[in-house]
Amino acid sequence: MAEDRIGWGAAERAEIANHAANGSWTTVDRSDVPADRSLVRLIWVYKRKRSGALKARLCVQGCAQVHGVDYDQTFCATMRPTSLRALAAIANSAGMRMRRWDFVAAYLQGELEQDEV
Repeated sequence: MAEDRIGWGAAERAEIANHAANGSWTTVDRSDVPADRSLVRLIWVYKRKRSGALKARLCVQGCAQVHGVDYDQTFCATMRPTSLRALAAIANSAGMRMRRWDFVAAYLQGELEQDEV
């Protein structure tokens, strides 16, 4: 049990370090928030991977967000099953092997234009 506590703490620190390295947020003093706006709450989501690795994600509490105020776009980079089958068929016909990757903090790697923020 104590090992898990240490592991979860390390996972949280790694997640915070990823955010800091990518400049995901800026610190805002509560007194600087306009009266008609509210700060969006964050929650921790924990997962134990199949490999046994502990993963901690810092997420925005989505139910507290208002469309058009807190965000105006949503995006999820996933592959359609038909595209995956086509890619697998091409790889197979070329005698290639397919592997999968787990990118650390992949959602933080995207570049945003200034007017998209």
